[in-house]
This record gives sequence, structure tokens and C-alpha cells, in this order.
Amino acid sequence: MIVERCPGNPILEPNHDQFWEAEAVYNGCPARYRNKTYLLYRALSKLHYQEIGKTKMMLSTIGIAESSEGIHFKNRRRFIIPEEPWEKFGCEDSRVTKLDGKYYIFYTAISTYPFSPDGIKVGVAITKDFTKVEEKHLVTPFNAKGMAIFPERINGKIWGILTVNTDRPPSKICLVNFDKEQDIWNENLWKNWYEEIYKNCLSLQRSPKDHVEVGAPPIKTKYGWLVIYSYIKNYFTPPSIFTIEAILLDLKDPHKIIARTGSPILNAEEYYEKIGLVPNVVFPSGAMLKDNWIRLYYGAADTFCALAIVKLSTLISEMMGKGGKQAKFVRAAEDPIIKPIKLSPWESKATFNPAALYIDQKFHIVYRAMGEDNTSVLGYATSPDGVHIDYRSPGPIYVPREPFEQKNIPGGNSGCEDPRLTKIGTTIYMCYTAYDSVNPPRVALMWIKEEDFLDKKWNWSKPQLISPPNQDDKDAFIFPRKFKGKYIIVHRSGEDMDLAFRESLDFKEDEWLEEYRWIAPRKGWWDSKRVGAGGPPVKTKDGWVLIYHGISEDGIYRIGALLLDLENPVQVIGRLDDPILEPEMQYEKEGLVNNVVFPCSAILLKDTLIIFYGAADSVVCMAKLNIKSLLRVLKKSKH
Repeated sequence: MIVERCPGNPILEPNHDQFWEAEAVYNGCPARYRNKTYLLYRALSKLHYQEIGKTKMMLSTIGIAESSEGIHFKNRRRFIIPEEPWEKFGCEDSRVTKLDGKYYIFYTAISTYPFSPDGIKVGVAITKDFTKVEEKHLVTPFNAKGMAIFPERINGKIWGILTVNTDRPPSKICLVNFDKEQDIWNENLWKNWYEEIYKNCLSLQRSPKDHVEVGAPPIKTKYGWLVIYSYIKNYFTPPSIFTIEAILLDLKDPHKIIARTGSPILNAEEYYEKIGLVPNVVFPSGAMLKDNWIRLYYGAADTFCALAIVKLSTLISEMMGKGGKQAKFVRAAEDPIIKPIKLSPWESKATFNPAALYIDQKFHIVYRAMGEDNTSVLGYATSPDGVHIDYRSPGPIYVPREPFEQKNIPGGNSGCEDPRLTKIGTTIYMCYTAYDSVNPPRVALMWIKEEDFLDKKWNWSKPQLISPPNQDDKDAFIFPRKFKGKYIIVHRSGEDMDLAFRESLDFKEDEWLEEYRWIAPRKGWWDSKRVGAGGPPVKTKDGWVLIYHGISEDGIYRIGALLLDLENPVQVIGRLDDPILEPEMQYEKEGLVNNVVFPCSAILLKDTLIIFYGAADSVVCMAKLNIKSLLRVLKKSKH
């Protein structure tokens, strides 16, 4: 990620000695006045009776703290409290902007309890120096939250941004403009605006299941207006994933979106983001720009105030697709290169998920094949160029022969799945997934001499299970060399890519792969649900490049890459933010399993990285890219 968290996080924690902020302090928004930074934050009280609402509740008010450098805050006090009927049940989540010598503090005003959409609206408090609130107004006559105004007039008008219908979804982030200050709380103006709301909306949701809210007030940059906002995936089908993203709006017409992030710049990873009143929440609430650095203030787990920094130029480069976004695999025009043969019973239904080696100027492809009885066996093909097949085995080169890979349910899936090949010396090792249609799939290992492999004499060793019983384990391969006297075997037990370290590849009975958890899914990203290795990595002068697949929450398989240290590949140097191949072609989007690109091999020939992959669990494809362009991006992509 391009964002770095403050080592001192959380920068503000609940104060148990003050009842009004004893339970939580979060969603802080900063403002500069003279030589100080003031942080306005939401404070949640202990359960108590409050007179204006005539009820016992945990009440939200707006606190304020001050700092000389914007990190360490002191002198905490209440600043905005319920006083009017339209806010009598709480004041939440303020955003502050300085305009024309005044500070406009917009906040969520709660007028009903139990809470209901009609009682959740936007209010505004105005101050000149943060010593007192000069005036207050109810702003929106409808359900809304997260409003802020732009810090300068645009074409002579005051512009604002807000989230409409946050509690009567789907929510929309919208723009509004005013001729004068009093229009901000003009009820008739707002009613007329609401009648044409869809003319004022920014289209940001990627899925109807997602939710968006305004985060920090807009920041003016030379590139455009930067708006950092909350993007919540699967808001209506929990578990929800809270992330932070950004958009760039045109300086003269904020309705125009110039650029946006394609993936989160922050999601919940640290303990203070994962543990609190509402776990696994990061929510942007304020930002400041100084010397090309953005300070991003955000709420963590609805309990703490936290701080992160990001370099503006780096963020803009990511949003505009600069800095190496051209590193994408290019498919072969001839794809798919291997398809099922209807008259061949063992491979009549599917041919997919291929391993490959390049030996003696030829590609040797071992692929998974299925017939109508759903038994997976292994087929073999060769190609002089990776595209045109000049030989294809008339029968399978390996069929299930051990009890752990034979069918136990008629018609159920079973057999030998998803091979990965590693050549070490004159021996070719194959890891594959063994499945008996009943027990959890496990990693199996066998080997063959290179000479027999090239002569098509399929004298495989006796396969053996190497992953623990009763655990789903797949996607395994062996690194092509030892490190500090040990082999490294990558496999996937659960959702992560895991490691095991072995002095020998000879497994004794009841000796299994250990689970050193290594590469995890990234919540809110394209690889948020599960990750698995694609096959043995390729060696470059900058490190080992490992291709892997990632699955998103909506079940789409995509391909990414890691850069690993040459002498200690456990150390990850870089991990791509964006996928380098994703389902786009019909043969990738439609098949036995839709929306799948699944690599099982990678081969480096001079400056060209070649992968063979399964598409939609149905066919075999090939794609390639320039390794230099991939390395350029990987070296800039911090893990």
C-alpha cells in the first residue's frame, strides 16, 4: 500500500475519566488556526440520562483537542453538544472547512431515538476561532450525512459535497452549490435540489451491494480537487468490508471525475482498527496537505482516532494510471490453445489448469483433463512456441491410482487436479491436488526422471500425500533450489499462501507439511477472499517473481504477482496493487466455473514472462508480458 500509518497510532483514545468521551473518540477532522491544529472528533459517552432528550443513552457529541504539530493532542473539551430539537439525540462525525474567515463545521444531527432515517440529517456550527460556536443551523431537510464545503469558491459560488440517503439506501455522494452563506441552510433550496438529485450525484459504487460516504473535506491540489471517501463493500450482504478510496474532481467543475483509485488505499489491518465498538472499520474523516504529503485522519473500529500519511504525487500517479500500470499480460491471439476433445472420453468435458516446463527448446505442458464422469486425470502436450500444439498425448499420462484420489461418490469430482512442476537436477517433481470426492482435498507429491519425461515414458514414482489429514490444502509447488540447506514448499491451507521448510523431499509416513502462514488475502481488494500460488517462481536479477491467483468476495479469479528476495524468498519486496490478468474474454467468463483465470506455471525466456493458465475451468490459454515492465511496477509496490 502507498499509505503509511503513524507509528504513534491511535493518536486519540477514550478518556475514562471524562464520562462524555469514555466509550469512544473517533472520526477526527483537523483544522489549522494560527499556529495550532485543532482536531474535532466524535465522542461517545457512558450510558447516562440526558435532559434534552429525556432518555438514558450513550450520547455522541463533538469534542475538540489541540496540537502544535497535528499528532499529539491535548486540552480536550466538549465543543458541540445537543441544544436544538433537531440534534437532541446526538451530534456526530464533524467535517470542518475554513471559508471567508469562518470555520464551517458540518455534522450529523440526530433528532429521533431510537434512530431512524428521518431523524438523521446534516447540521452546521460556525466558529471564528474555536473558542465558541457563534451560530448553528439545520442544513438538510432529508436524510443525509458527511457534508463538507470546498475551501474556496468555484466560479463565484460556494460548493459542497455530502452523502444523501445514508440510512435509506442506496446512498449517493452528491454535489451542491450556493450563491451565498444563508443558502446553505435554506430549506426551499434543498427541497428543489433534492427533486433533481440524480443530476448532482457522483457515480462511485462498483456494485449495488456497496455503500459510499463522504470522508474528508475536499483538498485543492494542482491536479484537481482531492476527495478521500469511505467505500464499504458488501454493505447489504455482511460481512461488510470498510475501505478508504479517493477521487479527483475537476477544479472548475467538480461534477467531472478526473481519476479515482482502483483499489483501497487503506483497510482494517492493525489491532486498533480490528478491535473496538465496531470491529474492522477504517473511516476517513479529515485530511491536510503540506509539502506534497497528505495527512489522513480516520476513525478506527469506531473507537479511536488514527493518522496515516501518503505522498500526494504517488497517490495521483496511482489514480491516473501512471508509474507502470501498463504491466498487463497479453493473451495469445490463438487462445484457447488446448480445448476438450468430445470424442476423447477422458478429456471430453474440460482441459485446464496447466503446469509447464521449457526444456530443449520446447514447452512441455501437463494439464488437468476431465471426462463426463468428473474424474480429473493428467494430459500432456508440447509446443515449439507456446501457442501452436505439435503433440498431444492420445491418453492420460497419469490416472488416479491411490485410494486418496479415487472416486467415492459416483459422478462426483475426484482425481488428480491442478499440477505444478519443478525441475531439480535431472528429476521433475510434481505437486498436485488429490481428491477422493469425500475427504478434504490434499497435496500429493510424486516425481519422474527427466529422461523418461522427455521420452514420454510415464514412469511416475508412487505418489504420497504430504499435507495433513482433514485439512483442505491445495496450490502447492517446490522452489527450484534450496535456501540455507532447506527446500521451500509453498501451499495453501485455508485462505493464505503458506510455507513449509524441508531438508529432504522424502516424506516419511505421518510426516506432513507445516503451515508457516505467509501471504494473506487483502480485505476489500481484488484478492480479498483467498490467494494461491500459480507455480514455481522465475528468477530475475531483482528477485524471484511469483505469479499467484486471488479470489474476490464475488468469486472472480484474477492474477497478480509478488517480488521475493533472491536469497531469502520468505521476504516479500513487492506485491502488485492491481491484477495483471482478469476474466475478460468469453472463454474466461463462461465455462464449468465462470470468471476464472488460474495459472499453474510461469516461464521466463529472455525478457518475456510466459504463463499457461486455465480459463473458466474449461480450456488452456497462454499469455505473456515484458518482465522489465512488471519488475518496474513490483519494485514500486510495497508489500
